[in-house]
Amino acid sequence: MRWQGGRQSSNISDRRGMGGGMAAGGGLGAVVLGLVYFLLTGDPSGLQNAAPTGQPPAGSQAGAPPTDAASDTMKQFVATVLGSTEDVWTEIFRQQGQAYEQPQLVLFSGAVQSACGQASAAVGPFYCPGDRQVYIDLDFYDQLRRDLGAPGDFAQAYVIAHEVGHHIQTLTGVSQQVNAASRRGGEAEANRLSVMQELQADCYAGVWAKHSQQQRNWLEQGDVEEALNAATQIGDDALQKRSQGYVVPESFTHGSSAQRVRWFQQGFQSGSMESCDTFNAGASL
Repeated sequence: MRWQGGRQSSNISDRRGMGGGMAAGGGLGAVVLGLVYFLLTGDPSGLQNAAPTGQPPAGSQAGAPPTDAASDTMKQFVATVLGSTEDVWTEIFRQQGQAYEQPQLVLFSGAVQSACGQASAAVGPFYCPGDRQVYIDLDFYDQLRRDLGAPGDFAQAYVIAHEVGHHIQTLTGVSQQVNAASRRGGEAEANRLSVMQELQADCYAGVWAKHSQQQRNWLEQGDVEEALNAATQIGDDALQKRSQGYVVPESFTHGSSAQRVRWFQQGFQSGSMESCDTFNAGASL
């Protein structure tokens, strides 16, 4: 992915160094288990309980963002990808006669406070509709590569594009409708709707990938495969097999590996928001 030199978004809030590290007894194993749990449950309302015991709220300790070269390069990468999502969605919304509201992206380390509550790095990247911001601890990318078997810069870009997809759903009212229907329908219905919502965000990530390539011509051989591999590795069935050795389809909240791959491809091949109507896909979901 030839991202160097691309326009970088100014909508980056760097809060790294403002919070504490992992609480005693935490560490990588707890982070990975927490990440798997979050990807399986997908419940942003529980973020206030996500920080490990003893973790102070973000901002309670003074500190400066990391300044090492690797961290700075990753910040530039994230800002470039976010800038591309801004360019793509601004144009798509313009064609529909609407104005695109750009989200903020918050970089944090260890833990962070959002309008959805306090979250530790264990939850992985997330979008909070309450403040319309995307949150990511850059250490997640190491876990994506090392622990989940999904390396590559375009796999990393797919993660950001997926979370921005949830922002699109907030702007279009889909998130609000899903939340209301989930509260009325019980756990099984909430899980079903969550799968549709997550797969639509995957499809929107594919739409972004299609248009970003048309705008910047920055994809290299193997990049799309990196995104598809990431989608495969974080499917509910793959995560359940990894964490517990068996699969419980009725507990899915994000969709199977095959579904996540299929809907990213749907968006990438069509480049159209209209092709991402997972809620009316029926048996073809």
